[in-house]
Amino acid sequence: MKKICLLLPNGFEAVEASVFTDVFGWNKDEGDGSTLLVTVGTRAQLTCTWNFTVIPEKTIDEVTVAEFDALALPGGFEEAGFYEDAYRSDVLELIREFDRQGKFIASICVGALPIGKSGVLQGRRATTYNLNDRKRQLQLAETGAVIVPDQPIVRDGNIITSYNPSTAFEVAFELLELLTSTENTNEVKRRMGFLG
Repeated sequence: MKKICLLLPNGFEAVEASVFTDVFGWNKDEGDGSTLLVTVGTRAQLTCTWNFTVIPEKTIDEVTVAEFDALALPGGFEEAGFYEDAYRSDVLELIREFDRQGKFIASICVGALPIGKSGVLQGRRATTYNLNDRKRQLQLAETGAVIVPDQPIVRDGNIITSYNPSTAFEVAFELLELLTSTENTNEVKRRMGFLG
């Protein structure tokens, strides 16, 4: 069984997290059944960007990287306090440890910023939110990442980043494919209506 840690900082964007729960949930029930996603919060109760309340299965202090095969990280809004939690030292250390162990790390939109802040994107290709005069991409570049500005999804080794919420399903499917197979991922896509 491949286990995915869906890391949820306070202020995360619900739709960016839900694609992971849906894709891996569909795989568990309708695909090859080989994956298990676990929601891991920075707090015992979280408030999403627009006041949607979520209770994760575990908190960050209850898990270790060794029990997982991949990390998934949605983005969120500064106004909702996303960066306060996403930049916490325990979050950054968790990201570093996933990278040290060569495990997959997949982020959507500004979920790439804590990955950059952790230091693991130094000299590596990446992207993040691409609108608003590329403010967030410039911030990511300050962490040493090599920005690929106009590519929706960028994969460099074990790390996947993307440039806005519209990429969310594609990122989740790419992670599923890396953890299972192209054939299985296409079957899940077909069952979810993404393929005819």
